[in-house]
Amino acid sequence: MSHEIPQPNAQLFIDGAYTDGSGSERFEIVSPATGETIAALPVPTESDLDRAVAAANRAQRDWRKLGVFKRAEICHRIGDTLAQHIEELALLQTLEQGKPLTESRADVTEAAQLFHLHAEDALRLYGETLPSSDPQKRMHTWRQAVGTWAIITPWNFPLLMFTEFAAPGLATGNALVVKPPTHTSLTVLKAMEYLVEAGLPDGLVNILPGEGNFGSKLVAHPGIHAIGFIGSSATGAKIQATAGLKRSVMECSGNGPVIVLDDANIERAAKAAVDSAFYCAGQVCCATERVIVHQGAHDAFVEAALAYARTNVKIGDPFDEHTNLGALNNELVAQKMDRHLDEARALGFDVLLGGGRASGFATDLYYDFTIVDGVAEESLLSREESFGPVLPILTAKDDDDALRIANADSLGLQSAVFTRDISRGYRFLEELETGQVLLNESNGWWDINMPFGGAGGKGTGWGRIGGMYTLHDMTDLRTSVIHIGD
Repeated sequence: MSHEIPQPNAQLFIDGAYTDGSGSERFEIVSPATGETIAALPVPTESDLDRAVAAANRAQRDWRKLGVFKRAEICHRIGDTLAQHIEELALLQTLEQGKPLTESRADVTEAAQLFHLHAEDALRLYGETLPSSDPQKRMHTWRQAVGTWAIITPWNFPLLMFTEFAAPGLATGNALVVKPPTHTSLTVLKAMEYLVEAGLPDGLVNILPGEGNFGSKLVAHPGIHAIGFIGSSATGAKIQATAGLKRSVMECSGNGPVIVLDDANIERAAKAAVDSAFYCAGQVCCATERVIVHQGAHDAFVEAALAYARTNVKIGDPFDEHTNLGALNNELVAQKMDRHLDEARALGFDVLLGGGRASGFATDLYYDFTIVDGVAEESLLSREESFGPVLPILTAKDDDDALRIANADSLGLQSAVFTRDISRGYRFLEELETGQVLLNESNGWWDINMPFGGAGGKGTGWGRIGGMYTLHDMTDLRTSVIHIGD
């Protein structure tokens, strides 16, 4: 490998410093891209957790009083500092996560931008003066930091999804105790060097990688005031059961439908669906998990999707600049792909492209991009979030049928619709049961200033990631009433 990977920080980060913690156990991080052992991290103990929470609570009291303009200044400096270290952070993330280097660079760039965006958002987090029925009363509202947040993030976007909570949380005066996944913790730990360099006070952000019941101990800790979670719906439900009435932002699984109507721009729809299905090897909560194609567009869409995928999807070494499909992150997600495709073959679906693990690579986690036609509604490919590089195609008789298929699902994160008819498009915008609906755009599209989260009544969580909306979710709405009479 010709790239010079930065030396990882194989320690916990507590109260402004790297530490081995109080325990003796360690766990190894193995690269899905190369198969090599990258580092061995300490297993955090309850004593380490107590110390991290105490440091966060102490630091948060001073940080909140510092004032929003000073906090915004430091957040801007963090954004600038991260932007100066894009390449080393991207290289480390690709090594531990398995995604192409080009994607990792985009993740780090976006993380830096988020600190700038939320620094500005915090300066415009306004309150109101409310009219009172009593002429001798004055009522005002303002927003104030909640306190110390437990942040639990997934392994698909290690740095970016940490930043999606860290940037708005810090800008509004909160502190964080973060549990990144054990096997993709190194990028976040490395980034802490640069947050400290930019002037982040000690104790405000603490990083304790842990698995299993450590997350439960974190969210249940009496010194934790709120929870921010991005991950699977099953894990989210367990966290919420443990957290009780603590404030939470929960961004959970998606099973994003892409609907292609018979008047759609077929080439644009096919490109968007394929791109969203293989980006980050399909390990994205808003990936194309199923394509619901109007029967009048079916044959043309399948032909266009196959042609685009065969020409444009390049599986290979994620450090190669030409690669756009790297390794899956772990064996469990690869086994889920195996299981879904085994059932697809058993049920007689048409596996038109790919269909299994790729050979000739450093690990067994590389998976060929796969297109499956004739998928039934009740199959695993339709009902479960595959979270791999697969494009399942279902056929709908008409618009009503497409809506029925799309909404007959327990998850409701993000969906996309392709049509040239604005009236038909508006119907889907209003009737699809997802938090976001994109018209004539990839289901995987997202913007840092866009509120992102699940629809009510679905198992996809609540709250919003992105823009001013996250600042609202990470602060308390406070109200004052002042009597001005005698």
